[in-house]
Amino acid sequence: MFAYYLQLSLRSLRRNVALTALMILAIAFGVGASMTTLTVLRILSKDPIPSKSHDLYYVQLDPRKVDGQRPGEEPPRQSTRRDAEELLRQHRGDKQALMTGGSAAINPDRADLKPFFVYSRWTSRDFFPMFETPFVAGGPWSADDDEHAAPVAVIARSLAEKLYGTTEAVGKTVSVDGKPLRVVGVTDTWRVSPHFYDLNLGAYATMEELWVPWSTSRELHFTRNGSMNCWDETKDEEGVGAPCEWIQYWVELHGADAAAKYKEYLVQYSLSEKAAGRFQREPNVRMSNVMEWLDYNKVVPSDVKLQTYLAFAFLLVCLINTVGLLLTKFLRRAADIGVRRALGASKRSIFLQLLVESGAIGLAGGIVGLGLAYLGLWAVRQQPTHYAQLAHMDTTMLAATFALSIAASLLAGLLPAWRGCQITPAVQLKSH
Repeated sequence: MFAYYLQLSLRSLRRNVALTALMILAIAFGVGASMTTLTVLRILSKDPIPSKSHDLYYVQLDPRKVDGQRPGEEPPRQSTRRDAEELLRQHRGDKQALMTGGSAAINPDRADLKPFFVYSRWTSRDFFPMFETPFVAGGPWSADDDEHAAPVAVIARSLAEKLYGTTEAVGKTVSVDGKPLRVVGVTDTWRVSPHFYDLNLGAYATMEELWVPWSTSRELHFTRNGSMNCWDETKDEEGVGAPCEWIQYWVELHGADAAAKYKEYLVQYSLSEKAAGRFQREPNVRMSNVMEWLDYNKVVPSDVKLQTYLAFAFLLVCLINTVGLLLTKFLRRAADIGVRRALGASKRSIFLQLLVESGAIGLAGGIVGLGLAYLGLWAVRQQPTHYAQLAHMDTTMLAATFALSIAASLLAGLLPAWRGCQITPAVQLKSH
């Protein structure tokens, strides 16, 4: 029966090509605009590490002076070096990592390559298992390397291929800011989006190509990137006791009980530092899992959300226009519908036939709308934004395009189909 209804629908659509084209374009433009903005919103708001996002927590403490304190004030967004290194030493979580971003000069041995800079990360060993970094060769450095500031490094696949022409780079030496470091691991192609573990460099920043033990980076005085906030004058902003927050600290905890115990540990740590005279404020700690941290930092740009709302409002306008066009089309066929009713067709069959016709328009609109969505995403990729190159449609959004188009056309066709099936056959037969 569906095939029969579809055959009738296609015949009907071919009778008035101009009207059919208008309806298809109305659906297509609405769906194309909606799916373009929805795809971008989905990319920017997705969970960057869904397998562990509820087990990874960003830690915040408040070691600032009591002067200027406001009720309900949030703790600083980053940690001091002294606190981060002490929390790492006490090792109360399942895994933990302190880190900061950097930019390092690479001095290639090859004569055909000039020195260049790469984004880097100075961190501790647990960074790699915590954030599920894939390796194509070797692996993370050892805990002993962390402790003794070993001259080792992990490099990205792209950097290995650029320097050595292969990913088999374990054991080779890379010159970082003029210091020779031994490569112990090569990461596979990997991009975290959003760049949740360090939002200082931008939520959709370019991924690092070099990782060096935190202790090594401090001993060799590698430069750092990102924000720093100091609440007292100091000549050594990066020193162990400096009153400056500039380090990100993450901990992995499994289960709500473990998270609650760790938060209590942070409270006790703050109290002990206050008793020692270093902290002045009452304990003010915060732990945020990955999605809470992204929400807290309002990672998704407000203009992207606004564009999505406007696109769906535009789709609604397109649907209203489609309702009017379908209503006109179906009522023009009153005579045909009256004859079918007189020959025994039920209201239900007429309703389903007209609804199938609406769905066919939606399918055609989805095909055209998909092309418009691809065009829209291409336009997004031309914009000077950090997330522009992420704007690609995956299979989920591909299917969602057709689902939205067909659902929208069926919704638009409900009223016209209902009005069409109410046509009285006797009136139509008398008038003809």
